[in-house]
Parts: sequence; C-alpha cells; structure tokens
Amino acid sequence: MSVGVVGAGTMGTGVAECLAQAGHDVVVVEPDPHMVERARSRTRDSLRLAILLGRGGPEPAEAVARVSWTGQMSDLAEAAVVIECVPERIGLKEEVFAELDRVCSPDALLATCTSGIPVDRLAAKTTRPENVVGLHFMNPAPLKDTVEVVRGPRTSPESLDRALAFVESLNKTGIVVGDGPGFVLNRVLMLSIGEAAATLDAGLADAETIDALFEGCLGHPMGPLRTADLIGLDNVHDTMTTLCELTGDDRYRPPESLAALVEAGHFGRKTGRGFHDYG
Repeated sequence: MSVGVVGAGTMGTGVAECLAQAGHDVVVVEPDPHMVERARSRTRDSLRLAILLGRGGPEPAEAVARVSWTGQMSDLAEAAVVIECVPERIGLKEEVFAELDRVCSPDALLATCTSGIPVDRLAAKTTRPENVVGLHFMNPAPLKDTVEVVRGPRTSPESLDRALAFVESLNKTGIVVGDGPGFVLNRVLMLSIGEAAATLDAGLADAETIDALFEGCLGHPMGPLRTADLIGLDNVHDTMTTLCELTGDDRYRPPESLAALVEAGHFGRKTGRGFHDYG
C-alpha cells in the first residue's frame, strides 16, 4: 500500500518510519529541501537504531528504500492513505486539507495527526468529510504502541474501519474517541503539564521534585514535565495555544516557564534541554 505523509518534522518522520517498518511504501511531502535532508538522515539513523534495539522489522536499507521524498503535493495522487503531520497551526492544516482534497484520489483515506484541532474542522475543507479521520500518534511515534483514533461527526463507518485496520497494519492498537478540541489524551494531558509548569513557576518545587512525586506516588513512568520534554516543548506550546484558542479556557494558556524555554530554543530531549537537562 502506498501511504503519503505531509510534513517532515519530528512527527512526520516518526510516522514515516513506522510505515516503512511495517512494509508500506511511503511518500513524504516537504517543500523545504534543508528539512528533507535532516529528516532523511534522522529516519535512516532511527531505523538502524531500531534494529540494534531488537524492535524487529526489515533491514534499515530496505526500510529506507521504501521512503521517497518530494516537494509536490501532487505526488500523493496514488496514495491510498495520507497522513497530515504539519505544525499545529489551524490555518496551515486547513490549507493542506483543501489541497489534499484537490490532488488525492476520491477514495483515499485522509487522516490528520493533529494534537488538538477538531477533525471536523479540517474535514470541512474537503468535499469528502466522510473520508477524514484523526490518527493521533504520540511522539516518538515508533516507540508508542497505541494511536488515538478520532471519529469525526461525519467520518463514515467504512473510513473508521479502514483507519483501525491501517493502524493494526503498523502493529499498533487504535483506540477510538469522539471529536473535540484535544480529544481525550491532550485535553487531559495538557492541563497536567500546564499545572506542573505553573507549580514550578510558583516556586513550590523544582522540576525533579514535581516529576518524582508523580513517578513515586502515582507510579507514572514519567512525570508531566519529563513527558513534556519527550513530546517536545515546542509541540506542547503549540498544542496548548491551539486549545486555549479553540476552547476559550485560560487553563490551557502556556505558563511562563514553558514559554520562556520555547523562546530560548530549549525544546526538551531533542535539543538536550527543557524542564530537565539531558546533556
């Protein structure tokens, strides 16, 4: 099956890696050639690491060969499934879906990897909202075994079944939820991260202490601030800003410490520093 991915950021390349490991031919659309080169290198290295860690799948060279890169959306004309992974900007994602509607085959399943924008808002930019579904992969996508599958109010039963079967083809489990800002996972998670950061801002405890309490008292593998660092603080900031805009709930407004880290270019694990220092 040919699958398209729009966007070669961290999430887009992670999703492309999942697809290639599962045996799908992948076309990644990214107009920025510098971003493509970084993404190509990151995907190649990650696939090699997957083999070393015993995660299975094909040899790295074989998997890498399944991924092609293009700057043209029209190259998705033959894709059976397309997954949008561009940055969390409402206008940008709406533009992408309008273009996908124009270039993709009429029966293509159009999926968004948005972390908070209602699926139906994006589906409204197409002439086939019944073919649009949410596939909310968490970052890093290759290491997460579950995908939040979002059923929009106009998503057809057939499209939902196709989405679940597709997720299963990636050796992942799809859990179906309804549509709305943040869905289930980020509606709750972003409040937790925001309150943890606000507690840090209030001087009640440092990041190590906050996370240690969640890990030691509640049994969480990672506290909320380490989780934010793993997701990427830039992504967390974008998601919280979007949820604040869509819900009108000021609790989603990014706290000062989060905003300051993002402003300084400290995005968490991927840059070596976030709420914690990764050296």
